[in-house]
Amino acid sequence: MFSAFTRLSLVTRIVIAIILGVLVAVIAPQYTPYLTILGDLFIKALKSVAPILVFVLVLSSIANFKVGSSNAAIKPIMLMYAAGMFLAALSAVTASMLFPSTLFLDLPADGTLTPPGSLSEIFKNLVLSFIANPVSAISEANFIGILAWSVALGLAFRHASETTKNVLNDAANAVNSVIRLVISFAPFGIFGLVAVTFADAGLSTLMSYAQLLAVLLGTMVFVALVINPIMVAFVTHKNPYPLVLQCLRESGITAFFTRSSAANIPVNLDLAKRLGIPESTASVAIPLGAAINMAGASVTITVLSLAAVNTLDIPVSFTTMLILSVVATVSACGASGVAGGSLLLIPVACGLFGISSDIAMQVVAIGMVISVLQDSTETALNSSTDVLFTAAVDRGMR
Repeated sequence: MFSAFTRLSLVTRIVIAIILGVLVAVIAPQYTPYLTILGDLFIKALKSVAPILVFVLVLSSIANFKVGSSNAAIKPIMLMYAAGMFLAALSAVTASMLFPSTLFLDLPADGTLTPPGSLSEIFKNLVLSFIANPVSAISEANFIGILAWSVALGLAFRHASETTKNVLNDAANAVNSVIRLVISFAPFGIFGLVAVTFADAGLSTLMSYAQLLAVLLGTMVFVALVINPIMVAFVTHKNPYPLVLQCLRESGITAFFTRSSAANIPVNLDLAKRLGIPESTASVAIPLGAAINMAGASVTITVLSLAAVNTLDIPVSFTTMLILSVVATVSACGASGVAGGSLLLIPVACGLFGISSDIAMQVVAIGMVISVLQDSTETALNSSTDVLFTAAVDRGMR
């Protein structure tokens, strides 16, 4: 039976884990305390691997990024990628403010969690986090510092030899392999988390997750059907919806089930060829988009981070929301290509508000519970946008 279970897809295993967790919480809640170790081990594993994941992936991505291309379409495509992610993050901020969600978190009983009291304190924490010692940043899970050092070293390594860049790329692949191993144990951790959480909080937990999922999916649909068409219309000066719907139909549906932008690259390249995009443009822009164009990831990072902020009653301002949108955009570029990879970057955004790594990783675990639909929809938005923006720039230039 265990062998048959492991042969199932991750989505199927997570669904089974959620159902079993709810059943145990309803039928035998007295046994749920014994299951806490499953959830604790899973969260601990996420906490252990997340700092090095962010550091290595962002460093390798920047170091191996090819510049100086003679293809004039690459720069405007990259600009659309960046603008699309930022507008997606702003949409997520707006949705979170209109429909605030809260989470069931295991907060410190001694009240040691102290959120920043003002915008100036947030700026101070942000600046101090940026200049932290890199070793301390990784060991203490200071994701703002990790992001700063990975960007700085990545820019420096762009002048290194190809052998060194290959080593960095191999290191990123190795970290991705570790992530896949950790994520493969997600059903067991989610089983323990769901059983304990539902036994403690009851059906109110389900309603909370339902609202959170509705905000996430609603925002992604809004980005796909409103924000992206506006951007495409601005570039092409034509009705954007035939192209938008074709990309969603022929790229988004495939990406929804594969849950991997990288796995969807051949589909996008084939679609780009049929859309008349030059191979010299598509062969660069679409693989690049699969690595850094993550509008869905920026939505996920923003919504879940603000749900934690709402749960902890941390005051926020408009300026803080703009900073969060920028951080979510930059963080999304470093999202791992594996299922649920964007969830591991939530602590980067949570660090803006002084939220500890312990609390942030609980938010990550909650994200894994709803990832069956969240991650599939996120990947569909990410991957379809790669070919959509590439086609839009190509048509606009022509």
